[in-house]
Amino acid sequence: MSQSVLEQLLEMGFDKERAELAVKRSDGMPDAMDWLEKTQDTPLEELLEEEASGPNVAKVDDGTVAMSLVCSECGKKFRSQGEAEFHANKSGHTDFAESTEEIAPLTEEEKKKRLEELRERVKAKREGQAAVDKEEQKRNEKIRQKATRESHELKEELQRKEQMKEAAKKRQEKLDDLEAKRIIKARIEADKEERRRKAEEAKAAREGRAVPAAPAAPAPAPAATRPAATHNEARLRLQTTSGNIMKTLPADTTLFEVKQLLESENGLTVTKFVQNFPRKVFEGHLDLGKTLKEAGLVPSAALIIQ
Repeated sequence: MSQSVLEQLLEMGFDKERAELAVKRSDGMPDAMDWLEKTQDTPLEELLEEEASGPNVAKVDDGTVAMSLVCSECGKKFRSQGEAEFHANKSGHTDFAESTEEIAPLTEEEKKKRLEELRERVKAKREGQAAVDKEEQKRNEKIRQKATRESHELKEELQRKEQMKEAAKKRQEKLDDLEAKRIIKARIEADKEERRRKAEEAKAAREGRAVPAAPAAPAPAPAATRPAATHNEARLRLQTTSGNIMKTLPADTTLFEVKQLLESENGLTVTKFVQNFPRKVFEGHLDLGKTLKEAGLVPSAALIIQ
């Protein structure tokens, strides 16, 4: 019987030493499971010490056969030494005596019923532990989701700042383009006025008239006042078929070095650089040997990669 109970306990996953103690301290599978449940939080070393000492059992008079054990503190009777030890461990009672009264053994039906009850208790306990584990998993998942959300928010914030920085660059480039257009327009108007004046002088000379005095040329509108600065870097917006590439490079970088940089880092094939306004084309060894400053691309410029 004991060997069968031990095998069942081992199959259920109990530690071998605890299972062996449970078999010694109980009478059958139900008692063994009760003992294991009650002592699950007790260290094994403490259980082994209790096993070595055992409860204090008073002997009956000589010549009389003991049929059971009785707890002198509560009066409960036990069929075997194991049951008495189980009661001692559970209740803390230590005073036992042998008794001549025989306790009727459990019927097969009672044994089956107790075993079934015990299995239900084990099942309920495991289900309870599974629920606890599930709640723990939920808490861990919430922590993970919070960390992921915070990481995502931080990434979005960095992207937002980068977009703001890019927008500021574009605004400055637009202002630079407008300023360049204004200067070119003023030059065009001045050239037109010069040609008109020369035509008037030629006509007056043909007709023998005095050359009319040239009106005082209006002072050119001063360029937007900016503090004099030495630009050591060039901000380039490089337009490709797949989108724009922004690069900030030293002013003494040559266009040939920019070409090599794009080919190595971005996998592009570069034959020339085109600037729309003012219209310029940089190609060949002579043009590509120019620095960004010599090419007039400082402090910023937009180039089309071809």
